[in-house]
Amino acid sequence: MINVNNVTLRFGKRVLFEDVNIKFTKGNCYGIIGANGAGKSTFLKVIAGEIETSKGEVITDPKERISVLKQDHFAYEDYRVLDVVIMGNARLYEIINLKNELYMKENFTDEDGIKLGNLEAEFEELDGWMAETNAAALLNGLGISEELHEKKMSELNGNEKVKVLLAQALFGNPDNLLLDEPTNHLDIAAIAWLEEFLINYENTVLVVSHDRYFLNKVCTHICDIDYQKITLYSGNYDFWYESSQLALKQMREANKKKEEKIKELQDFIARFSANASKSKQATSRKKILEKIVLDEIKPSTRKYPYIDFKPEKESGKDILKVENLSMTIDGVKVLNNINLTLQKGDKIALVGENGLANRTFLQILAGEKKPDMGTITFGQTIKVSYIPNDNSKYFESDLNIVEWLSQYYNTNDESVIRGFLGRMLFSGEESLKKVNVLSGGEKARCMLSKAMVEAPNLVLLDEPTNHLDLESITALNDGLIKTKDEVIFTSHDHQFIQTIANRIIEFTKDGKIDKRMTYDEYLEDSAVLKKKENEK
Repeated sequence: MINVNNVTLRFGKRVLFEDVNIKFTKGNCYGIIGANGAGKSTFLKVIAGEIETSKGEVITDPKERISVLKQDHFAYEDYRVLDVVIMGNARLYEIINLKNELYMKENFTDEDGIKLGNLEAEFEELDGWMAETNAAALLNGLGISEELHEKKMSELNGNEKVKVLLAQALFGNPDNLLLDEPTNHLDIAAIAWLEEFLINYENTVLVVSHDRYFLNKVCTHICDIDYQKITLYSGNYDFWYESSQLALKQMREANKKKEEKIKELQDFIARFSANASKSKQATSRKKILEKIVLDEIKPSTRKYPYIDFKPEKESGKDILKVENLSMTIDGVKVLNNINLTLQKGDKIALVGENGLANRTFLQILAGEKKPDMGTITFGQTIKVSYIPNDNSKYFESDLNIVEWLSQYYNTNDESVIRGFLGRMLFSGEESLKKVNVLSGGEKARCMLSKAMVEAPNLVLLDEPTNHLDLESITALNDGLIKTKDEVIFTSHDHQFIQTIANRIIEFTKDGKIDKRMTYDEYLEDSAVLKKKENEK
């Protein structure tokens, strides 16, 4: 259990949150949400004791263990993967090393024997004999194959390191688990495994995430950081959204009724205050008027960009034809004789564990890579816009945002460009920031701005929700649902895929699976197929 008592956090004159009182209890999962910069990650660091509060205190049971998802993917380069996971329980890992030192001693004394006996007892109490087995089970669940367990961390790729650090945080059944963006860089299978793990977890979990489906699946409560306050709601993300919108609507309606009453009273007072026979009534109404107070509705720190893909002209009958497409990378065939025709209204999600194939396919369509074999034919009316997963090469210049977007916008009117950027949350001085110093989220919004002003009728997006906050993800989600553009995209965001895609493609070693259905229907079909195969 974690008690947050009257906690305030300030950085200079800036107040992130003040007078926070929340009790986090066992058996619950708390989703921490808020706009970018609201203090979500900082709040987790306060809970973990990494940042001191300006006022108030965080109280935890000294017997309870707090486990935090580490963010430095290069912190354990020289360590064996299994050992890195076991380090999640620092005391157990310390005992293992102390035991090994004692067993290696040449001059073993009686005092050493007593010390070793105490260590062995504590080792057994911490389930030390099962440490490697339990660590391996977590790694397997997250998709780290056994052949990697004995390797050093330096031999793993970036996504594999992320999974190892997540396994480290989950290891040893910690009493309090703090996870900051745990689904980042995870494939869909690993996210599904993590969801089930947290649903069945019996201790306390605090999680920051931009994945709405994930928050809906695992959270029992939502902590909303807004207005420099942290408000606790029972229920998942959707329940929070409905509750908060309902509360806001009720406040506005109540204010509207109060304003109508105020006007009615003011009209009466103005008409009859000078009338001797009505003066007493007018005075009475003045007293009633003085007691009416409008509810203060503060502007939320949440801001939604305006995302709307409008094609310069709609696509014709012929959009895209892919014939006999094959591609080998580092001796591995990632695309094998792919044939497909894009049809009017298609919104295709590229899914499955072969992320390299999905990315390569988009890069070939965007003209960034040439296939070993096959042809790509676009219709004469087709104009393509591409948002890559790695956008760093677009931001190497010393241009400001207005100048940068001007390269892609068919207008010389700077006021038009500034107006557009304002709708994408780059207002005033923000639009004059140099693009080479932008954050990941700002770069992502710039790339979306570029795609929109290009007015394409075919949009290619590779993991477009990366670095975006929940508000921007929601705006992009809605924009892609309503656009008349054809869309081909990759994503690990379940809700994003489910609500946008009407066609699902998965690249396999033999070619592809291609089905016109929703993502949930596809997953259900895949599960049924696997079950039949296992029964054979």
